[in-house]
Amino acid sequence: MARRIWLSVGAAVLIVNAAQWVIAEAVTAGAWKNPAYSYATNYISDLGVPDCGTQFQGRELCSPRHVLMNTSFMVEGVLFAIGVVLLARLLSGRARRVVTALAVAHGVGMVAVGLFHGSPDGPSHGLALHIGGAGVGILCANTVAILAGALGSLRLPTAYRVFSVAVGALGIAGIALVGVSESTAGTFERSSVYSWLLWSVVTGTLLLARRVRRTSMPENVPA
Repeated sequence: MARRIWLSVGAAVLIVNAAQWVIAEAVTAGAWKNPAYSYATNYISDLGVPDCGTQFQGRELCSPRHVLMNTSFMVEGVLFAIGVVLLARLLSGRARRVVTALAVAHGVGMVAVGLFHGSPDGPSHGLALHIGGAGVGILCANTVAILAGALGSLRLPTAYRVFSVAVGALGIAGIALVGVSESTAGTFERSSVYSWLLWSVVTGTLLLARRVRRTSMPENVPA
């Protein structure tokens, strides 16, 4: 019974976490005016820069609701770490330690992203910590998705395992392509972030659906 409870909690946390990010990003981007925020060309980090009028890599930054986005960055890191650590209890030995370490590293990285904004106007170490935290967060979260599929510990269908590995791999590929063109930088960065957010929603939904299905079964029917 305890196992089912923490598994359900972990699944729910992953779904809530993805939802809070998407909502915070949409609200923050919507408050960005003149010029309008572009999901294709602007980085996600631009939404957290507090200095209105800053010029960075040819982009004019002005995010009136930067506090909301920076808060969301940090909340995401904490909730993702909690959700994955709970699900990692299905593992044992080295696999469990690796997944737990990746989840915690992601959390620390995303907290750094929220604390240190991606603006050239601040201290140089602040921008370095922001970029470093983002890199760690992106790589660790996508690696978690790959391992979730490769290890099969969640006991979900084969299609899910293929999806999990594929979406994580595509996320890592996305961050490698960010610098290809300024016109697509935001698109590729989002592919590397939305990958683990999508993985969180799909994983959490399937786990909760399985939980509901088993709960609704008659006691004499095997789960």
